[in-house]
Amino acid sequence: MRVLITGSGGQVGRELVRAAPPDAELRALSRGELDIGDEAAVWAVVKEFMPAVIINAAAYTAVDRAETERDLAWKVNATAPRLLAQSAAAQGGCRLIHISSDYVFSGESSRPYRTDDGPGPINEYGRSKLGGERAVQQALGAMAVIVRSSWVYSAHERNFLHTMLRLMREGRPVRVVADQIGAPTSAASLASALWAFASRPGVSGLHHWTDAGVASWYDFAVSIADQAVVAGLIPDRVEVTPIATEEYPTAARRPAFSLLDTRPTVAAVGTRPAHWARELKATLQSIRPIQAT
Repeated sequence: MRVLITGSGGQVGRELVRAAPPDAELRALSRGELDIGDEAAVWAVVKEFMPAVIINAAAYTAVDRAETERDLAWKVNATAPRLLAQSAAAQGGCRLIHISSDYVFSGESSRPYRTDDGPGPINEYGRSKLGGERAVQQALGAMAVIVRSSWVYSAHERNFLHTMLRLMREGRPVRVVADQIGAPTSAASLASALWAFASRPGVSGLHHWTDAGVASWYDFAVSIADQAVVAGLIPDRVEVTPIATEEYPTAARRPAFSLLDTRPTVAAVGTRPAHWARELKATLQSIRPIQAT
């Protein structure tokens, strides 16, 4: 199976490369190696490599900056996925697996969002991700797989986990929002799910994948504080103080509730997510050798 991975230098892209199955003939291209917003470059790569599957791990994820960098957010999150989908359609028989976000929802639900719930993004990042979903579906139809996930982090790149570790190493109390609810998801877990989709050509359409369990950002931070001590990443337990969203103003509004219903995806791909706390522990343990060198 020939698989083209775009955005291979990002946190999900790195995990996709690391977890690639032995039978995958892989071409993994970072942002520097392929600008997926460059139509000619995208078509040239797809025509030359002739992949059976494209996994698009490239994304603009700066939620607050997207409010002022709208054109860039839309280029990466909507225009570029459309180009990938169109090139896959022209290839014939090529599938596209595209990563989307819980931020396509408004956050007003009282139960986990299903794939058939109507979207209603409340910030520019979410609108650009929804634009990407629609562009991919329109261009590729049943050959497209769109996987929404939430609160993705890894041992690499800038993300909530690394921000918390940096603050905790400074030894000062950390204040974290406690009234936004979702599911932290490790990039390794998401990559495993994406490979499961890649190996099942009969699966298409919209899907949700997150690690199991429910958390607020505060819960996530408390678990980081506890487990980072055990992993030897910080010397002492740091106090984490819960605050309301109003106490931490940001340029972009965040959904108050963005839990995703993953049950149909679990049935479709035959793999069950681990609890987010277990995935966090594994991720922190993988950081330790990096910090020790």
